[in-house]
Amino acid sequence: MRLTLLSIFPEYFDGPLRAGLMGKAVDAGVVSFDLVNPRDFARDRHRSVDDTPYGGGPGMVMSPGPLAEALESVPEPGRMLYLDPAGRPLDQDLARELAGEENITLVCGRYEGIDDRVAELFPLERVSVGQAVLNGGEAAALCLVESVARLKPGFMGKQASGEEESFSKGLLEYPHYTRPETFRGLAVPEVLRSGDHARIRDWRRRQSLLNTLKRRPDLLAEARLDKTDIRFLRSERTTRRGRNLALALVHAPVITGERKVGSTSLTNLDLHDISRVSRSYGLRGLYVVTPLQDQRKLAETLISHWTKGAGGRANPDRAEAVANVRLATDLDEAIRDMAETAGRKPRVVATSARGAGTAVPEDVRRWLSDEPVLLLLGTGHGLAREVMERVDAVLRPLRPFDEYNHLSVRAAAAVTVDRILADIF
Repeated sequence: MRLTLLSIFPEYFDGPLRAGLMGKAVDAGVVSFDLVNPRDFARDRHRSVDDTPYGGGPGMVMSPGPLAEALESVPEPGRMLYLDPAGRPLDQDLARELAGEENITLVCGRYEGIDDRVAELFPLERVSVGQAVLNGGEAAALCLVESVARLKPGFMGKQASGEEESFSKGLLEYPHYTRPETFRGLAVPEVLRSGDHARIRDWRRRQSLLNTLKRRPDLLAEARLDKTDIRFLRSERTTRRGRNLALALVHAPVITGERKVGSTSLTNLDLHDISRVSRSYGLRGLYVVTPLQDQRKLAETLISHWTKGAGGRANPDRAEAVANVRLATDLDEAIRDMAETAGRKPRVVATSARGAGTAVPEDVRRWLSDEPVLLLLGTGHGLAREVMERVDAVLRPLRPFDEYNHLSVRAAAAVTVDRILADIF
């Protein structure tokens, strides 16, 4: 494999490309590198490779001329990659894909980036190694080079080493140990000293699952899991992040069909379906907020039917979900109740199908890590202004960029909770 690196600081790569396994791979002919400096193609006496941006603003932009000529000087460029934080994330799948190429050219930007016309003239694929801003693309290029080159046959002593590492099968790696058997009072797990290869294989699989569950649960959504894995994760699952989240289905004050502030009627489907969402995602529960006595009585009848009556005996799963429903005469009562059960006053977040919102699901997910959150769901045509003006934040609408944004409150509740918790647990 030949990799061509375009950089105005080619000396950046002198040490890393000659160190460790990479240096051995170069000596063995497994990989080879060409360094091309766009400054060598500059036309002025100062060998300039950057200029001020059109439209004004801080910083400089890499000029298109030297970059274009540098790319054209590469006899066999292969796939052309531009290291860019806005690009496709570098992961193990992309690394494997690139490892199948014979030639790759990497463009390392500097300053505020490159003139975008270079990306229009050449088939540059944008690749990102993370969401942090670097001084230039050189450090990112090294990450990509190492992740790709090490997958080439002959790079590592044992090809199995590359196959069992983090992300190779969608999971993080299991813990590793070596001699001495006991170090500062800590012993190597007995199973690894047993010589029983079947037990060791099973232990490593379980540890890999646990590491992924604790550190990167998002990976489990795409990992290849069998029934045994699912059973193990279910038994070992840590406390759900959703335990800090509760829903409040608000029936007053809301905007009614006449576009006035008033109350709406409780519906059987809303209570059933949103309570099931609450239970499925492990939330603290669902508050049904209504000041109307007849509606509260109806809700009590429905809850009793499923938790104490014939409905619960016929459908225990439904009874378990509906048991999480609490009634409140107004929003203040729901907030007080949650503060009492959670140990502190919750942050109150409203949902709406209108406006830009002041928060996104990631914000709520961050708040849930150390404080309770009460998420308000409006009925009718949405929460009244008096409610919206007193909340701590308003969640961005689910479909903010589409003309049609009229999900039922049941559907909106499910989608919103799933986006907030952002994992399969």
